Amino acid sequence: MKKTAAHSSARRYWLFKSEPSAFSIDHLAKASKQTAPWDGVRNYQARNFLRDDVQVGDQVLFYHSREEPLGVFGTMQIARAGYPDFTAFDPKSKYYDASSDPDNPRWMMVDVKLIQKFPEPITREMLAQDTTTASMLVMKRGMRLSIQPVTFDEWKAVHRLAHVPLPADSR
Repeated sequence: MKKTAAHSSARRYWLFKSEPSAFSIDHLAKASKQTAPWDGVRNYQARNFLRDDVQVGDQVLFYHSREEPLGVFGTMQIARAGYPDFTAFDPKSKYYDASSDPDNPRWMMVDVKLIQKFPEPITREMLAQDTTTASMLVMKRGMRLSIQPVTFDEWKAVHRLAHVPLPADSR
């Protein structure tokens, strides 16, 4: 696996967006061992994060997009680092990419494991009103990237807004 110049062994924090009708935090909670592949990413910048930067142990905010309420519904942890997204090779998959070559995969996926579902979602409005979270990438106008880095301060602030403690191994 290619390592970027900025890569380090320190834990990183991310926000992953998903439309809840496609895959919600409840789907993850019901999955075997509360673990599932995060597939279907079809944006090159997001793919590069999955391929080059997202590592086992990194922690992730699970953000429901496109359907109200928009916001962070809980947290997950990376259980398996980037590997080829096999849905790109399956003609029956909605994520099929006829031009993707199994010998030189274009698209990547990771496996995620549920850490916790928040008692109540942290809505976009709540994020906008908090001085720390208001500047998160997800809050920027026109930001559609489904995989986004999050700072440790933003990670802590979301947990504060959710009135839940940080996971024991957050830092």
